[in-house]
Amino acid sequence: MFNKETYIRRRNELKRLVGNGVIVLFGNNESPSNFPNNGYYPFRQDSSFLYYFGQQRDGLVGVIDVDNDTETLIGDDIDIEDIVWYGSVNSVSNMASEVGVAHSAPMKLLTNICNDALRAMRRIHFLPPYRFDIKLQIFDLLGIHPNQQKESASMDLIKAIVKMRSTKDAEEIEELERAAVIGYKMHTTAMRLVKPGVTEKYIAGQVDGIAHSYGSMVSFPTIFTQHGEILHGTPSLNKLEAGKLALCDAGAENMMNYCSDNTRTMPVTGKFTQRQLEIYSIVETCHDYALEISKPGAKYFDIHLAVCRLMTDRLKELGLMKGDTEEAVRAGAHAMFLPHGLGHMMGLDVHDMENFDQINVGFDEETRPKLEQFGTNCLRMGRRLEEGFVVTDEPGIYFIPALIDEWKASGHCKEFLNFDKLETYKDFGGIRIEDDILITKDGCRFIGKDLIPYHPKDVEAFMENN
Repeated sequence: MFNKETYIRRRNELKRLVGNGVIVLFGNNESPSNFPNNGYYPFRQDSSFLYYFGQQRDGLVGVIDVDNDTETLIGDDIDIEDIVWYGSVNSVSNMASEVGVAHSAPMKLLTNICNDALRAMRRIHFLPPYRFDIKLQIFDLLGIHPNQQKESASMDLIKAIVKMRSTKDAEEIEELERAAVIGYKMHTTAMRLVKPGVTEKYIAGQVDGIAHSYGSMVSFPTIFTQHGEILHGTPSLNKLEAGKLALCDAGAENMMNYCSDNTRTMPVTGKFTQRQLEIYSIVETCHDYALEISKPGAKYFDIHLAVCRLMTDRLKELGLMKGDTEEAVRAGAHAMFLPHGLGHMMGLDVHDMENFDQINVGFDEETRPKLEQFGTNCLRMGRRLEEGFVVTDEPGIYFIPALIDEWKASGHCKEFLNFDKLETYKDFGGIRIEDDILITKDGCRFIGKDLIPYHPKDVEAFMENN
């Protein structure tokens, strides 16, 4: 945990932003893996509960009465049978004291708190739940059916938390740096192990083990695959083949649950072929261009489009695209190669606050675009950057056979795409380069003391020497 003054300050600011009513922040319960007493490991607390109440134990709820300026940590103390199996833990009252909360109460009193507020016609603020047990708990407490809870969640509370969690303070940046150290170990471990004959599953398992041995867990299920064109490709038992590319998208959560998220693409043999290098250099250039132009005041949606235009220009040089660049990007032709956004917010969640919907996190009233077009409909971040934001920079180029076939058959964007040339790339796979960047006063910088190699010569040199 941070010191208790951090949590006191955060809750006070939350009260100021929300203004009135009763805020109920649900922590997570233990989640069973395949039967009730075989819990999914490790326990993962809800991120917003962590942000304001700091405690990692399951079965807790934080209540903030804005009108009466009182705070209560709700939860039941564990009994002797739990102590026998899992050891002693602090009492709920002690946990409350650790984070500067004056009051604690058993879980059964949460019903009284909610009933009193409802009778007084006071507003109860809660966040959109994402676990079914919490949905049932809200149904029991407030009588709101699970199908209606997302719409009934407090937009005032969502906006307040997004405002606070989007800007990382010095303590949080330090934790993100610690997560990046683990991420560096994960990715350089993969680079050391990549060679023909080793299975994807083996390397992914070693990468995951680094996250668990140095931190809390992986920040998302590790993507390691020779089929980089599958954006969320899971590792298989297939052996790495000479001449292929291996894509590793992986990150760690440190012990405070702050995240890292990086992607590297490497040649299985340790040396890029000329064709691989041509595509890789485009992704590399786009990645570095985003670093150059990301700064406070710039809209990340505009930066995304600028990267798409640069990518289109370079793909035209290879004969894969054609026509006017502006018109091609406006038509979404670039999404043949880049069907996702440039990046997303990152912090306590690898896709920070994604449970609030990205339209509420990555966009605001000024930047909220119409996102129906293929490619832009997957954007997670488009709002103006501010000092203290942490976002990912992750351009990629993918050759997806099914997408090539579909667009070719329908003639979609045929004036901007050379389908004959695309046919020859169906066996290529995909390339992505991803880093986490902190928006600074005048620009941005990498998160992480040591930069995971990504320039082609650096990747080849690291693989040769390690």
